[in-house]
Amino acid sequence: MGPDPGGRWAVSAAPRAVAPAVDARANAAAGLAAVLLGASVVAVRVAVRDVPPFSLAVLRFGLGGLLLALALLALAPGRLRVARRSLPLLALLGAIFFAAFPVTFNTGLRFTEASRGALMLATMPIWSAMLGRAVGERLGGRQLAGVGLSVAGIGLAFAEPGWAGGGEALVGDGLLLLTGLLGAVYGLLAKRALAVDAPATVTSYAMLSGTLLLLPWALLEGLVPTLGRLDGRLLAVVAFLAAPGGAVAFLLWTWSLSRLTPTRVAVYVNLNPIVAALLGVLLLGERRNWLFVLGFAAVVGGVLLVNWPGRARRPR
Repeated sequence: MGPDPGGRWAVSAAPRAVAPAVDARANAAAGLAAVLLGASVVAVRVAVRDVPPFSLAVLRFGLGGLLLALALLALAPGRLRVARRSLPLLALLGAIFFAAFPVTFNTGLRFTEASRGALMLATMPIWSAMLGRAVGERLGGRQLAGVGLSVAGIGLAFAEPGWAGGGEALVGDGLLLLTGLLGAVYGLLAKRALAVDAPATVTSYAMLSGTLLLLPWALLEGLVPTLGRLDGRLLAVVAFLAAPGGAVAFLLWTWSLSRLTPTRVAVYVNLNPIVAALLGVLLLGERRNWLFVLGFAAVVGGVLLVNWPGRARRPR
């Protein structure tokens, strides 16, 4: 309350509550990336029957990285130039997400069921929340509940009564837990790189550096003779994995990391196995029970809880 210019007293309006805005574009990008990566799981299932895993990773990430680099060269050539001091971090991102991540993921799935693998990978937002606390990211009770609900949804969707696994299955579970941790570490470190370079720059450099690390193993595995065996069907699958499932998906994922916290992005990874399972039903004739529908609803609900805006707060 105070005098107005005419000397009269007026009651000041109370400050309006300000609610945090939802970054709809960043959430849409993370969601679309999750859908594309889920579809890529089905494509990998098809391709890996004829293309060895290291060779497939080199083709996917190598071609995807080249596509991004060529797009930058044509549309924004200045973004191909990075400071020398940025190169070690970009190489580390490539080693984590485009070399170690696919190796632990593919190897883990050799020892355990895909359903258990999906549950282990669903721990990524939990790892992200734990690592985020160490660097100052704070999640409220609603967001933590959303992470838990999303992970529980994966457990419901892929519940398999009567599972009897041995030591090999535990090795696979451990590798896929490590895969989730690697994804969380990438999200945390990518935030540092994105403070300096554009998302397309970070993604292309990371993809290409990861490819270079995998290339010697792919050559030993038989990359060259594999190229001669690629028919039209396999070429189409590889093209999908390199473009929509590679360059586009990982660019969207990294761009969303430039706008959202790592945990808010990581929770979208739980849509990957759901999308893969739905496509398996539609395209491969796989069958799912009512628990899958319940788990799907829980995953979506968890994602919404994590990324929905909090209560409006009054400015001080």
